[in-house]
Amino acid sequence: MPQHPDAPLPAPRVLTRPMAMALLAPDTTIRIDAVVGYDSRDPHALTIAFHLLGEDPVVWRVDREMILTGSLRPTGDGDIRLRPDPDGGLLLRLGPTGQRAVVRCEQEALGRFVRDTFVLVPQGTEEHHIDWEPLLASLRL
Repeated sequence: MPQHPDAPLPAPRVLTRPMAMALLAPDTTIRIDAVVGYDSRDPHALTIAFHLLGEDPVVWRVDREMILTGSLRPTGDGDIRLRPDPDGGLLLRLGPTGQRAVVRCEQEALGRFVRDTFVLVPQGTEEHHIDWEPLLASLRL
């Protein structure tokens, strides 16, 4: 349920953490630098910014609960699918058919980051961190 319009939003909280990941190509593995981020104003999602060859990173938004589920069993649908890797990693399959990339990250490091987000915004309280006013204003037009 959205907050009452007069209730102030909690102060935004942001977490970021650099994380080495690996792009799995058919014949090789390529190390890539990534930054995992969380902003309490978008409380359900993490961002993963992959720093590749260009100046601008490639950014994906991933549901934080999906990451925890993907650590235990395959999950996801469409352009984002996750599954545990037997050696302690987490495999992220990103992109549409024919343009997919498979990225491996350390399951424990990413899981620790996700747990930190639940300290900032506990499960079930996400709606209290969303500014609903822009959406409500657009509906009044």
